[in-house]
Amino acid sequence: MVRPSRPEIRELLIERAAAMLARRETVSLRRLVDGTGLSTMAVYTYFDGMPGLLGAVRQEGFTRLAQGLAALADSEDPVADLAATGAAYAASARRIPELYALMFDGSLPLPDERAADTTLGRLVRAVQRCIDARRFAAEADPVLLANEIWMFGHGACMLFVTGVMPFEAVEPVMRSGLVRLYAGAGDDPGSARRSVSEGWPRGLDEH
Repeated sequence: MVRPSRPEIRELLIERAAAMLARRETVSLRRLVDGTGLSTMAVYTYFDGMPGLLGAVRQEGFTRLAQGLAALADSEDPVADLAATGAAYAASARRIPELYALMFDGSLPLPDERAADTTLGRLVRAVQRCIDARRFAAEADPVLLANEIWMFGHGACMLFVTGVMPFEAVEPVMRSGLVRLYAGAGDDPGSARRSVSEGWPRGLDEH
């Protein structure tokens, strides 16, 4: 089906649905378009109905995250680049908290189930660069380590996404935690600290 070329309408409907879901409100067609000047038909025009919209909501979080990570350029310091990736991930969660939380809501459909693997794959490649540069131990498992880093970061992000703690309180703990994770992977603690100090602000600045 050919979609109309009004991406701003598609984005509006996705963000309104995400906000309603985050507030645990029932997403109905009429409530979704109320006050927008759109008819309920817009949901069918852009998403083929409510199931398509809900899938698009979950997918959109991964799409925007992938775009943010892709905007990061590699430098000569792979550990700083890894820290920048973590910062970009946190910045994405901070910028679009409703979409971030819904990315991991298994009750919603995910049209492209490879989306999560794609974003994790970026992290795995960043870890592999650190191993190849001999900053991390040669015997380190890049997939296992990437998952450890992601789980740590995801847990931290959920604290400010859900309003348990402000970002300003979570951020320094994320930075210090990454230094410990990198040192545990084999990096020199001082070098890890310097790389996080260089890479983290770069990842935030990209967003």
